[in-house]
Amino acid sequence: MNVYGLGLLGAGISMLVIFEMLRRRRLREKYAVVWVLVAVAIAVLAIFPDVLTWLADITGVQVPANLLFFGASLVLLTANVQLSSEVSRLEDKVRTLAETIGLERLDRLEHEGRCAALLQRPDAAPAGTAPAASAEPRDERPERR
Repeated sequence: MNVYGLGLLGAGISMLVIFEMLRRRRLREKYAVVWVLVAVAIAVLAIFPDVLTWLADITGVQVPANLLFFGASLVLLTANVQLSSEVSRLEDKVRTLAETIGLERLDRLEHEGRCAALLQRPDAAPAGTAPAASAEPRDERPERR
């Protein structure tokens, strides 16, 4: 098997893995499109290796392999930046959800505490404290952003 056959084999295996991940819902369609395009580009370069030489001549790169490595580096850099922005967005979403759930639980606990205090008899209140039923409820939650 020559280098071009190896490229075709790699592109075929990549396509199979991508479609299997899509089928099992391990990869979303918006990411799969990019990787399918990369696999197709690999297949095209394996079938028509002169395309890389032609592109190297057009861009002024002396060694076609250098153009290939440069293009692959750009693809990986772009994927990394896109995934980093996606992770940042999801971290913000998780933080906001955690804060919302925490505030809701705090509200529920405060409400349950007030209900329990209202059910207690005033003479059952601990010594030195005002009866719970007459106490004004205070809102001590932190401000929401």
